[in-house]
Amino acid sequence: MALRATVYRCELSLSDVDRGIYGDFALTLARHPSETEERLMARLLAWILFADPALSFGKGLSTEGEPDLWLRDPTGAIELWIDVGLPDERELRKACGRARQVVVLAYGGRKAQQWWAQSRAALARQDNLRVLALDDAVLARLQEVAARSMQVTATIQDGHLWLATPAAAIEVVPQQWLPQPSS
Repeated sequence: MALRATVYRCELSLSDVDRGIYGDFALTLARHPSETEERLMARLLAWILFADPALSFGKGLSTEGEPDLWLRDPTGAIELWIDVGLPDERELRKACGRARQVVVLAYGGRKAQQWWAQSRAALARQDNLRVLALDDAVLARLQEVAARSMQVTATIQDGHLWLATPAAAIEVVPQQWLPQPSS
C-alpha cells in the first residue's frame, strides 16, 4: 500500500507592502511522504514571497517537469515558475524556456553553496531566472512551527519578511544570488 500525502492547512494573513498585496488566504499544502517539513515550510515561504491569488502549488515531488509552485495566465501560459531546493541546471534551462519568469528558492547550507558554485556560470546566462537563498537557521525555526493546522501572519517590507505564529516570530531575509545585487 502506497503512503499518502499529509495535508497541512495554513490560514495566512498577508501584508506585502513592497508589492501592495494584502489579504487573508487559506492555503492547503500536501506533504509527500518523502518530503521533509523543512522543504514543506520552504514551499510555504515561496508562496508568501510571491503571493498571488492565482499562484498554486504543483503536484509535488513525484511529478517531473512541473514546478513546486506556478502562476498561469488565463490562456494557460506560465507566468511564474518556482522551484524550491537545488534543481538540476538542465531542468532550469527548460523551465526558463517555458515560463516568463523562473525563481529558485535554494536552501541546504553547504550543499546549496556547492550547488551555486557549480551552477552559477550556466544559470547566469538565463535572463528570466532569479535565485534566492534561505538561511538554514531560519528554515530550522520555520520547521519548529510547522503544524498540520497553522495560523501565520506575514509582513513584507523592504525585502524583509516577518512571520508570526502563536508560537514564534521569525524574520526572513532571502539572500539574492541571481541577478547579482547592484552595489
